[in-house]
Amino acid sequence: MTHPEFSMDNQWLPFTPNRQFRKDPRVFVAADGMFFTTHDGRQVIDGVSSLWCVAAGHNRRPISEAIKRQLDTLDYATAFQVSNDKAFVAAERIASLAPGDLNKVLFCNSGSEAADTSLKVALAYHRARGEGHRNIFIGRERAYHGVGFGGMSVGGIPANRKVFGPALLPRVDHLRFAHDPVNHAYVHGAEPVWSEDPLVELETRILPLHDPSNVAAIIVEPVVGSAGWYIPPKGYLKRLREICDKHGILLIFDEVITGFGRLGTPFAADYYGVVPDMLNFAKAVTNGVMPLGGVVCRDGLFDAMMTGPEHVIEFFHGYTYSGHPVACAAAIATLDLYVEEDLFARAGKMGVALGDAMHSALRGLPTVTGLRTLGLAGAVELASLPGAPGKRAFDIFLDCFHQGVLVRAAGENLVLAPPFVVEQGHIDQMVSTLAASIRKHA
Repeated sequence: MTHPEFSMDNQWLPFTPNRQFRKDPRVFVAADGMFFTTHDGRQVIDGVSSLWCVAAGHNRRPISEAIKRQLDTLDYATAFQVSNDKAFVAAERIASLAPGDLNKVLFCNSGSEAADTSLKVALAYHRARGEGHRNIFIGRERAYHGVGFGGMSVGGIPANRKVFGPALLPRVDHLRFAHDPVNHAYVHGAEPVWSEDPLVELETRILPLHDPSNVAAIIVEPVVGSAGWYIPPKGYLKRLREICDKHGILLIFDEVITGFGRLGTPFAADYYGVVPDMLNFAKAVTNGVMPLGGVVCRDGLFDAMMTGPEHVIEFFHGYTYSGHPVACAAAIATLDLYVEEDLFARAGKMGVALGDAMHSALRGLPTVTGLRTLGLAGAVELASLPGAPGKRAFDIFLDCFHQGVLVRAAGENLVLAPPFVVEQGHIDQMVSTLAASIRKHA
């Protein structure tokens, strides 16, 4: 298919039904503030921060100017055996935001790479301590940790795993999915209080099965993001920290989505008062403008590997673009912007407004079976069309797009997670458009 300015014959779109897309192209050519401009000249509100990335809104001049200055100064330098000044500054800024003694930053380019990096750090750390037999990982059902083979293995979204089975890591188990659709279908800015312990299976079945002494790490999203914004039970993450401490298991928080303000705090670790051993980040660290990700590690992990002759590499891992100077310049400018405009606090404030609007307008609509809001994000869950799982949500996503609002379909969920600069009028537009579409497709 062709358009006056481009052909669609060559790009294979990721996580997209390509045949349907060719019949109904959705192509952005410009963006500013809260809005995109499409190839056919329409305005579409960015209701999902462009996949959780664009927290400060589009076309922020302080970030683009920092990128231009960096390109004119140092465009690129290898990350191996040398480094660049912006990488050190960005690492210092990120570490200063992270809680506890999470002080050592390993840069990469994406959340997927961050997941695989954190798993490799876990294996190397245990081996350096003389416990190389610790090589089992525990993830969680319906979790998303990117699309690398490591991240897919600990991830728990069936569609992301089913055709790659033989290549997944062999020694991986999964916690149960921590959502109660009967007693806690509706969550509004609070932690659901369960009558049972959702981690009892970890202590009574999973760890005894493998023996805790063989487990390297447990990796979780503090809030399950990609599967549809599922909020953990009250005390869940603190209990998980206690179990890991008891057995010498590392705890990894995948904060690619929750990191940098989405819950009104720098990280979900701050919101829940739990310090993990590693914290994975990406997305909002550069406002989505440049690819950058990383893992923040506690000091003890780094220190344990600083052994052997000084001329020998301690950790054989890295990427060509680790700590890319232009990406790091974008990160520094982005973090400055978050501080100058107090955007984390704004996300917390506007999150209350978004939650109020979603619960007021969407609860009780036909086909709605659940609604979960926390921080500046919310998801409405729908009943499936018989024999066509996910189709109702996908049809609503398409309809909302044509009505000028970009929402995200995730299975049977529709998710809203706007930039932190969102105004009440934007929220009203997004929620009313979504409500009308849900009614239309009931």
